[in-house]
Amino acid sequence: MKLSGKTFVVTGAGSGMGRELTIQLVRKGASVAMVDLNAKALKETATLAGDAHVSFHILDISDRKAVEKLPSAVIKHHDQMDGIINNAGIIQPFVDVKDLEYDRIEKVFNINFYGTLYMIKSFLPYLLERPEATITNISSMGGYIPFPGQTIYSASKAAVKLLSEGLYGELKKTNIHVTVVHPGAIDTHIMSNSELSTTKEETEIKKTQKNKSLPADKAASIIIEGIEKDKFRVLVGSDASFLDKFYRLNPKRAVDFIVKKMGGMVK
Repeated sequence: MKLSGKTFVVTGAGSGMGRELTIQLVRKGASVAMVDLNAKALKETATLAGDAHVSFHILDISDRKAVEKLPSAVIKHHDQMDGIINNAGIIQPFVDVKDLEYDRIEKVFNINFYGTLYMIKSFLPYLLERPEATITNISSMGGYIPFPGQTIYSASKAAVKLLSEGLYGELKKTNIHVTVVHPGAIDTHIMSNSELSTTKEETEIKKTQKNKSLPADKAASIIIEGIEKDKFRVLVGSDASFLDKFYRLNPKRAVDFIVKKMGGMVK
């Protein structure tokens, strides 16, 4: 897909990969409708990307009625829409399922899965009218292999994976291409955006991942290249690629490997 002259909707555009995706799309000649809950963060992204090429849309993607109003607001500002990038997401506290409160479980699914679904359902009729369009859903390497203390997060991202693949099949004979993205460890603000308190486990995980994390701008560049090439599946980072191959070869051993590597950090 040629990006120049296209309009994209990017959720979670206030920081991390969402910010970098916005900046790089604008550099390639696209316009971006930025979606986030944080107005200040959106303004910062707009300044970095170039105010003339972006619009602000402050909303909670887990609010279905608010999302359903978004397409008309985007068209009003940009006159068109050619793609959505469902990037917004949160993780859970680093605890086992037995210790995770139902309200947190529901919040993770409401944002990660239902937020993505609401965006797709709301924008699909408009995207079908375009000569060429794209839907890009950000899953996770946690969407195909579970991590200790993140079982519900992984389940929500696995749901995004299957939703994306099923949607690809449904839309195969249309003008819309679907791409599902599985990032590995990326240097973003997902922990703070998930409203998690700083714990010993969180601190240790941050220290462990810091030198292994891919910078958000490099991750965004890989994702955008995948969109340009109409890829079905995009793996972001060497860890995502390694674990994808390992898991497909021997799922049990791969899970045991992850538990051994991370199990000591998460109680």
